[in-house]
Amino acid sequence: MKVNTAEIVISAVKPEQYPDTDFPEFALAGRSNVGKSSFINKMIARKALARTSSKPGKTQTLNFFLINEAIFFVDVPGYGYAKVSKTERAAWGKMIETYLTRREQLRAVVQIVDLRHPPTNDDIMMYDFVKHYNIPVIIIATKADKIPKGKWDKHLKVVKETLELDPNDQIVLFSSETGLGKDKAWAAMQSFM
Repeated sequence: MKVNTAEIVISAVKPEQYPDTDFPEFALAGRSNVGKSSFINKMIARKALARTSSKPGKTQTLNFFLINEAIFFVDVPGYGYAKVSKTERAAWGKMIETYLTRREQLRAVVQIVDLRHPPTNDDIMMYDFVKHYNIPVIIIATKADKIPKGKWDKHLKVVKETLELDPNDQIVLFSSETGLGKDKAWAAMQSFM
């Protein structure tokens, strides 16, 4: 998909703030510091629309990115970040759960995991959550450029086994550095539009 326009439209915390459109939406979920912002920037061919941060836990709202005035990427707060109070984490959890379970425009959750490491307990919980609510999910295994190509299959197998991946769910090998998997990721999303 060729991206001509991309802008952040709103940072929302409650349903009445969500954009009032029928455009398909894709929620981007992943643990803090997994590379969600880098994924967004690579997908939309922008250097810094989504701000990358060396400090995890930066995203604290649902950030709606409008792409080609036709679809939304919704960046949700990263999970599994320890330096946030339990109260704050609970509030984020509620905000994310409300969005994921009630938003009719949501087409799929794009769950980003780090290919270099087995999925964390938080990754497993997130995957189980979307499966429980029958929300379509696409797994993006990022940072593939950090692993020798000959070991990709072994690492993908670990991701699939750890998440107990449904064989019908798509998993895309991705690198924000090289652009590997960009077309496949767009194709996976377009299959839900």
